[in-house]
Amino acid sequence: MSAPVRFNSRVTPRTPAGNARCLWSGGVRGASRAHDVRRLRDLLRSAVQGDRFTGGQLPGETELMAEHGLSRAAVREALALLRAEGLIERTQGVGTHAVAHSVSTRITEAHGTSSPSPTSLLNRRTRPRVLDRSVVALSAVAAERLGAPAGIPCLRLEYVALHEEEPLWLATNYALFPEAEKLRDCPFVTDWYALLADAGVEFGASEFVIGAETADPHTAAVLGVPAGAPVLAIEQTIADVSGRLFDLAFVQTRADRFRIVSRGTRNPMLEELA
Repeated sequence: MSAPVRFNSRVTPRTPAGNARCLWSGGVRGASRAHDVRRLRDLLRSAVQGDRFTGGQLPGETELMAEHGLSRAAVREALALLRAEGLIERTQGVGTHAVAHSVSTRITEAHGTSSPSPTSLLNRRTRPRVLDRSVVALSAVAAERLGAPAGIPCLRLEYVALHEEEPLWLATNYALFPEAEKLRDCPFVTDWYALLADAGVEFGASEFVIGAETADPHTAAVLGVPAGAPVLAIEQTIADVSGRLFDLAFVQTRADRFRIVSRGTRNPMLEELA
């Protein structure tokens, strides 16, 4: 019989640069500074995009060093990353301020399946800049997604959503008839779901496929971001109350301006029934 395998575990506390003390460390210290910078960047980005700094004023370097136990160089590197993302500006003698303001939207609001909150962008607070509104032949790819014959007429409605005249997302919709008939001539004043309501188009379900992409030069120019900037890519299908799909949309959203909030609640009773 082979000898039993023994595992030795040793915890080695470390004291990082600054005044903060690491309470426990069981990891490898290889590229620790790069990880420290990334972690601080993530924490500060969350606070900036969540408008959690009073007046948009970030803590000073010394305060960040003490709170996170990092060197001044690491703090400056994290701030430089945020500045490169266009989220903050640093002014000599003034400090560091947030210059970007993101809007968080509940995922049910983004789907259009719940009433938007008073502060939601989808509560008629955006304005569309229509790029195309024409009847075209449904492509084979769109037809496959919608379960419809290729080549039939559809309404292609493409627009840029603006909030306070700043572009937030670029959307291209392919809507089937008869819904397209109602949407074609209805005034498009605010957001997509308001247009559906104003046109008298009811829907029963919405599905998202969400991914991350980098903005190509054309999309970047439309959204007002540098080429290669991260965008949230959403492919959406909308079905009527009977479950028939009638709309396919491709949406590129500025990742620095729009965030989707999703919340799930665990139900032990349902788990027992599964």
